[in-house]
Amino acid sequence: MTTATVNATSNVPDTKLGRLYEEHIRLILAKDIEAILDQYTDDAVLISSFEKKPRYFRGRKQLREHFQGILGIEGLESKIAFWAETQNPETLMVVEAIAMQTADGEASMRFADSWVLKGGKIAIHFAGMTQYPDGSVA
Repeated sequence: MTTATVNATSNVPDTKLGRLYEEHIRLILAKDIEAILDQYTDDAVLISSFEKKPRYFRGRKQLREHFQGILGIEGLESKIAFWAETQNPETLMVVEAIAMQTADGEASMRFADSWVLKGGKIAIHFAGMTQYPDGSVA
């Protein structure tokens, strides 16, 4: 188990997937949706539990819709509570304690993200929220 704060420098493992994750967070902070989308395969699927019900985003157009939510983020701190990855197939599972600033104030939550990669890009992304900003637990 690793604990790290993701910012310009972090203690995320220095692996291929660690570098992809750090780039993903950097792009979120930069609000660079097009570059984030370039991390995904053209036919990627993202399954989100952010709204307390499953939402499915397929392909670049729908992923762009999902990532519009990052535009309201003014700050982001991610502390890694759990990190696991495999090389064949390429997968990542990470549990994060997240704190961010939004237009509504500070929000704290816990995410459980899992990625399945194909050709070095994210093909399947399970974007799970395990603790919502209101403190309720999934």
